[in-house]
Amino acid sequence: MTPAGSQDVPAEFVRSLRSLRAVTLRPEVILDEVPGPARIAPFSAALTAEVRTERRSVSAAELASGRFVVLFDPAGHEAWEGNFRLVTLVRATLEAEVGSDPMLGEVAWSWFTDALASADLDPLAAGGTVTRVLSQSFGSLDVRSEQTELEIRASWTAADEDLAPHLQAWGALLCAAAGLPPLPDGVVSLAPRH
Repeated sequence: MTPAGSQDVPAEFVRSLRSLRAVTLRPEVILDEVPGPARIAPFSAALTAEVRTERRSVSAAELASGRFVVLFDPAGHEAWEGNFRLVTLVRATLEAEVGSDPMLGEVAWSWFTDALASADLDPLAAGGTVTRVLSQSFGSLDVRSEQTELEIRASWTAADEDLAPHLQAWGALLCAAAGLPPLPDGVVSLAPRH
């Protein structure tokens, strides 16, 4: 990842980005580097992701997508309760019956908290929102079935510069939103064979 910010990039921030490079996510998750936001913190970096039924296939269905942003302020930030703030977004399309469940917000937020807990993370100042939008089509689009768009926005502060477990947790959150079953401990997902 390439940091956004001034020329004198702190070593602590560089080490945090290197920790992300060591992470391997499930083969269904496709990561790409994008520029980090420039005005929120002195230093930033970002990744986008898509969860697809097949890796890098044009015909593969997108199951979920998202963004993982690393913000770093060497002076710290009172609201963050630290120097490293992680900001995430996860989007997924759900079946209408799942989207109409009144407990969907709580369930989706539990995906976030469970993902952090499974990575043995105890984040500081964690918060976020779960939004759902129900779409019904009419007229010439009447043949489309109802669908629900789910969006999970969350942010939290990392206790130190090792951000690898945070990226792992975010990958697990993406997969949960995509409807992929969790992998048991010690099991590695293999890419589909062609």
